[in-house]
Amino acid sequence: MIDATRITQALAERHITPDRRQRDAIAVLASLSSPGAPRGTAAHDGVYCYGLPGRGKSLVVDAAFAVADGEKRRVHFHEFLREIHRQLVREPKCDDRLAAVANRWLDGVELLCFDEFHVHDIADAFLIGRFLDIALARRVRLVLTSNYAPAQLLPDPEFHERFEPTIAVILQRFAIVHFDGATDYRMGGDAASMPRWLAPLAAAHEVLPACYEALEGSPASAPSNVTVAGRALGVRSAGERVVWADFEALCVAHRSHLDYLGLAEQWQALIVDELHVDQLRRPDTLQRFLWLVDICYDRQRTLLVASDAPLIPALDALSDWRDLSRTISRLAEMGSRDYERRTLTPDR
Repeated sequence: MIDATRITQALAERHITPDRRQRDAIAVLASLSSPGAPRGTAAHDGVYCYGLPGRGKSLVVDAAFAVADGEKRRVHFHEFLREIHRQLVREPKCDDRLAAVANRWLDGVELLCFDEFHVHDIADAFLIGRFLDIALARRVRLVLTSNYAPAQLLPDPEFHERFEPTIAVILQRFAIVHFDGATDYRMGGDAASMPRWLAPLAAAHEVLPACYEALEGSPASAPSNVTVAGRALGVRSAGERVVWADFEALCVAHRSHLDYLGLAEQWQALIVDELHVDQLRRPDTLQRFLWLVDICYDRQRTLLVASDAPLIPALDALSDWRDLSRTISRLAEMGSRDYERRTLTPDR
């Protein structure tokens, strides 16, 4: 189903020599049997890859997914949750709506990859547990990437015990690979030709109109309201490719990851203006910003942020917040020329 040699060759084309943990992951990915194989052919039914951001989890899974035979599906976990919740709302009443939705969603799928697998909410935890049980019963091969070890899922002590049966299933049925290498594959590389993280605000405002015009192909329009995920959003300008909005409207206001998924679906580039780094000390505001960065990164969108002080050092100072190392690593990559080439191709 997945050929180890082809995975290694795909990594070599990106000038990457697999480290020890990446080799471990390649071996267990290659040992996943096809759904039609006899039971017991493989020692596990899935692979759970976890570790710090940038340690090569996605690089290996990218290569494995590309060379895998059969019907396959890969989705960011944010998007999966959104899609399942939408389908549950639309599903006619029956004895087990979740099973009906899950079985339909999995129909024909032989290999399923979840990127950025995480569990922070007890309602999602119940859904995830049932979905994994159904997928395994259908003999779907599962590959999960996560920044969290299985035991760290749903860390809230009030609810963690209720998710332990699902954690036990993951530990029993999945090969667990810890990516603990020293290299951060997202760091380094040449800087993008257009600045991404602009500070202070006065200097940023001198160049943002030109950045907008370069990305959109025409000057910024007048401020207006646009509809995102069924809700109004006030913006400085919105074109065919680019939307320019203030941090206050995007992340200080009460918004969810669904709004950011909507932005990424409608525009190829997002300019975030008037970010004051002290605002990031508010937990809800910071969480929304992390969602925004995650979704722009996963959807390969261009992101520019204008702030009153340098953004990455401000985030680095908030060391007690979960997932910040991932965000900082992603911002470093999103400011690179390689990321710029990927996001500004004509078909995006």
